[in-house]
Amino acid sequence: MEDCTKNTRTESDLIGSMEVPAEALYGVQTLRGIENFPISSFHLNDYPLFINGLAITKLAAAQANHQLGLLTDEQFNAISQACREILEGKHHEYFPVDMIQGGAGTTTNMNANEVIANRALQIMGLPLGKYKHCSPNDHVNCSQSTNDAYPTAIHIGLYATHLEFMKHYELIIKSFEAKAEEFKNILKMGRTQLEDAVPMTLGQSFGAFASILRDEIKNINFAAEEFLTVNMGATAIGTGICSEPGYSEKCIAALREITGWDMKLADNLVAATSDTSCMVGYSSALRRIATKMNKICNDLRLLSSGPRCGFHEFDLPARQPGSSIMPGKVNPVIPEVMNQICYKVIGNDLCVAMSSEAAQMELNAMEPVMAQCCFESAAIMMNGFDTLRINCVDGIIANVEQCDKYIHSSFGVVTALNPVIGYKYSTRIAKEAMATGKSIYDLVLEHDILSKEDLDTILSPENMIKPVKLDIKVKE
Repeated sequence: MEDCTKNTRTESDLIGSMEVPAEALYGVQTLRGIENFPISSFHLNDYPLFINGLAITKLAAAQANHQLGLLTDEQFNAISQACREILEGKHHEYFPVDMIQGGAGTTTNMNANEVIANRALQIMGLPLGKYKHCSPNDHVNCSQSTNDAYPTAIHIGLYATHLEFMKHYELIIKSFEAKAEEFKNILKMGRTQLEDAVPMTLGQSFGAFASILRDEIKNINFAAEEFLTVNMGATAIGTGICSEPGYSEKCIAALREITGWDMKLADNLVAATSDTSCMVGYSSALRRIATKMNKICNDLRLLSSGPRCGFHEFDLPARQPGSSIMPGKVNPVIPEVMNQICYKVIGNDLCVAMSSEAAQMELNAMEPVMAQCCFESAAIMMNGFDTLRINCVDGIIANVEQCDKYIHSSFGVVTALNPVIGYKYSTRIAKEAMATGKSIYDLVLEHDILSKEDLDTILSPENMIKPVKLDIKVKE
């Protein structure tokens, strides 16, 4: 048995020998990855659902290999237990490698192989690093290559992330819907090109926010479904070399059993091994949501601006003092941070698109940065949704008096009169209102165009916010 009092243990690979921390579950190839890729602050253990994806992939492979007689009962049971412990959240600290790495994900794949193999050795009562009994390559990675195990783990991790994402997304939509109901009877001015347009309700504004976000659910769910198709059994380039006949089918069946998801084997494994379009599609779906959310947050900032010299149709919750020099200033910090999240997601999407385009021959070596971008985009959007909902949207208070003031002083209400008094008459009234400062309402009565009763009917809230047919005529 190895002396457990030593601070390191010696492990070797193709390149040579290295001293690995004695109690670390990872091995020499993980250590090389740590040294080779000190690139970013994004590490595997920052994305537990990705680590779970690796564990699920290795567990399914072990089940298939055991059924094919490629693993002993002892090896299979130990590997299975190690994988299930990882799924319980254990041992994640031994996944320290950078998400952004060369080698098309080999470092990540070997990190998983080494952690699972060493934990399996512990379960078998053997010292760490005694790979003759359970090897990262020969046993945990049996019938696999990085080029099928790594993308499969990405798919599983991203699909699990998507399921979590949708919970947060649904909550922010419901928050906007609740405000739409709360503000449904508050009239305000609509605007086009930042100019006064026609009346609407504040509830309609918030209902529109909810609607444009809800419209994206079908699209992002469709994009996520592509993650359920994987290339396990493709091994290096899709030909299945080094795997047993029937392995792919058994592995997919195991994946379906473990996850409970409708996972499928890709129709053409050569094509699937170099094709990363599922990440392109999902990142694009996130970008669409980010683009819409960015518009919404811009509107929240504009419509709450002021408060004395801006729109100020509603108040956002005050979350922090807005200036180190201007007393009393409060900034819309929550929509601002959501804007920045949206810009980051849009930038990540460009990175995903460019990386996907960089595929060459039978593999895309740029998958690591694509995976990092997709995981990061989903994570920061979930955080952003919760922050926007809890710290902003739920606490928005309508400024009814200001909305009413804008309605009565705007020239936009003349549009509601147009079907009754005609465009030419409406234009003349609007022009006079601009010149004199008088209200549209007062001028219509002053020129004896409509009776007060008819004018009030036309300009009633229920008749200005939806199509109506009124039997009203201009006075002779």
